[in-house]
Amino acid sequence: MIAWSRIDSRLIHGQVIEAWVPHLGVARVVVADDDAAKDPLARVAYDMAMPAEVEVVLSAIDALDFAALAGDDVRTLVIFRDVKSAVDARAHGLPDGMLNLGNVHAGPGRVSISRSVFLDDRDARELATLSNGGMDVRVQAVPTDAPARYPG
Repeated sequence: MIAWSRIDSRLIHGQVIEAWVPHLGVARVVVADDDAAKDPLARVAYDMAMPAEVEVVLSAIDALDFAALAGDDVRTLVIFRDVKSAVDARAHGLPDGMLNLGNVHAGPGRVSISRSVFLDDRDARELATLSNGGMDVRVQAVPTDAPARYPG
């Protein structure tokens, strides 16, 4: 079952490992990212960083069977690098559910909507479409932060 989906430019890192994985009680973390899926070093690093009891899956978005992930009994966290990846996943079958905006890096043309999330106009439009289309989009960096509904 997909317990949670998260957009985090850093993919797997300390915040995910130490805060989100235990908080959500997940047994599998899926990194849905075309670039990471092709990087053997990323695969080794993510496997080494995650606790041994948590399965790590790196995959290109179009190679994932989101229906199977949603339909099995393994509590799963799916992580996307950016808003575009979440939109692509939705087009490839990511079901309705929670979409957490955890960390989207700052950059030219991006506006801060929280201390760790910066969006440009395209991101904002795409997130509004996801939200209006059935995704529960929330801004929350760590479990101890109060979640804020997007758009909100």
